[in-house]
Amino acid sequence: MRKLLRHLVFYLFAAALTSTASEWAPHVQALEMPEGASGFTPKPLVTAKKHMVVAAHPLAAEAGLAMLRQGGSAIDAGIAAQMVLNLVEPQSSGLGGGAFMLYWDAAAGTLSSYDGRETAPAAAAPELFLDESGAPLPRDEAIAGGLSVGVPGVLAALKLVHDEYGKLPWAELFQPAIALAREGFPVSARLSKMLADMGPEHFTPDARAYFFDPEGRPRPAGDKLTNEELAETFEMIALKGHDVFYNGDIARDIARAVQSDPRHAGRLTIDDLANYRAKKREAVCAPYRSRKVCGAGPPSSGAIAVGQVVGIVEPFDLGTAPFDPRAAHLIAEAERLAYADRARYVADPDFVAVPVSGLLDPDYLAERRALIDPNKAQSEVTAGTPPEVERGAFGIDATNERGGTSQVSVVDADGDAFSLTTSIEYAFGARTMVRGFLLNNQLTDFSFLPGDSDGHAIANRVEPGKRPRSTMNPTMVFGDDGNLDYVLGSPGGPAIIFFNLKALFALIDWQMDAAEAAALVNFGSTEKTVLIEPGAAWDALAASLEAKGHKVRRMPMASGQHIIAVTPDGLEGGADPRRDSVALGD
Repeated sequence: MRKLLRHLVFYLFAAALTSTASEWAPHVQALEMPEGASGFTPKPLVTAKKHMVVAAHPLAAEAGLAMLRQGGSAIDAGIAAQMVLNLVEPQSSGLGGGAFMLYWDAAAGTLSSYDGRETAPAAAAPELFLDESGAPLPRDEAIAGGLSVGVPGVLAALKLVHDEYGKLPWAELFQPAIALAREGFPVSARLSKMLADMGPEHFTPDARAYFFDPEGRPRPAGDKLTNEELAETFEMIALKGHDVFYNGDIARDIARAVQSDPRHAGRLTIDDLANYRAKKREAVCAPYRSRKVCGAGPPSSGAIAVGQVVGIVEPFDLGTAPFDPRAAHLIAEAERLAYADRARYVADPDFVAVPVSGLLDPDYLAERRALIDPNKAQSEVTAGTPPEVERGAFGIDATNERGGTSQVSVVDADGDAFSLTTSIEYAFGARTMVRGFLLNNQLTDFSFLPGDSDGHAIANRVEPGKRPRSTMNPTMVFGDDGNLDYVLGSPGGPAIIFFNLKALFALIDWQMDAAEAAALVNFGSTEKTVLIEPGAAWDALAASLEAKGHKVRRMPMASGQHIIAVTPDGLEGGADPRRDSVALGD
């Protein structure tokens, strides 16, 4: 009966969201949600015995699966999928962007975290996004142009992981993307819609010519698109290694495009590219219901915020059905508190002493939990003062994020796992194309203001060589026996935190399978607003939260949750129905 009820709720939600997506789409951009909604197509639970990959496009998942079938490792599959995503989902990720990654070595029982976040140029200053009067530039103006481009890091990070765990030759991993770039691929309805929403005027000439016809019409869905320049770029990297990207002609062309951008010239140089290094960092883990939930640490805020929320709500019974009004209120209040702390304290740990242990300290979380009234929403939430942090030492944040991101989840035949959250920030990044790929606009993830009104420096201010704060959070969950239970992650800009939390509660508390968890209604709260996807099935929930004093907005949210569950019977994969996602395995 319980399983039947879950299926009924899922299909009611799917029908409601599909019918109302166009009605709510105009509100997406105003709320700065990532990559506006483009539909909802229910996806089945996929099972496998040997290996599995879940990615945001069928061609990317097929490329990853091909590597696994050749005996490749999880990182081999992840690299192949990422390169194809660069081609077929260019609005979200690629060579011009950055990423965070987790890798689980099953034989050794070790989890490693990798930071491929972009860095600010050496010539960047805290006033980078201020105009001549000292006022912050309008965000849309700052995004489109060279000023927003950071040093891309995804390729360096992928190479770092491959050096440790790769089985197949580096060059082999690029072959599916090279072949597709030359032979062509069909433009997806999602890509065509997003191009139409963006419009040709926001792109540089090369990008405009690639994505639009001479009359300014976007490439239609189903149109066969090739990218010879990207094929040649992939070939260079495949044959000469990742260093060819950071030194030589590719680096020169990136720097030239940034510095000569007529919209807003940037400060990135060939030396910035040559000096870039991906970093291996400690994963951040938090206990939850006899499990351990792990993700990427600073400069990502994702794992800290998720750890705070699960730590705050753990003493509460969240019920057996998704988002009953009492549980939803508790989750929303915990998320509001976590977002407030995230904004105040999390930044690049090479520049700021991020109080990770203090933010996850059980006594501190108990203090935060005590602020929650079970019957009423707090009128306002503010950052707390975790242990060993001097009150007022961190300025009040002024960061304003968006996100154009993708997720790849992989488990290989050895039980190793790879979770990759990868991004060029907003949809189509800086809208600048170099050698067939788009450049990021990740520097707009910094606070535009360097300090607050009280004169305190903001942790996430711009500084030379600094990585901007991120919300990307590739996630893995381990059982009380130490074995891997789940691999997951999602795009979504600042909403990644509550997208991942939704999946965790669905899997752990509400006993949903991977497909049901990925498809479940998106729900979550930032500091000020609870967001819930539309659909009659959730109207009562929205009304209940409003009655408790929450500000509620209903809108589609284009998550891309990709889940692999490791079970005694094999692997189960769930692909988000809001994107072109698919789970494949043998």
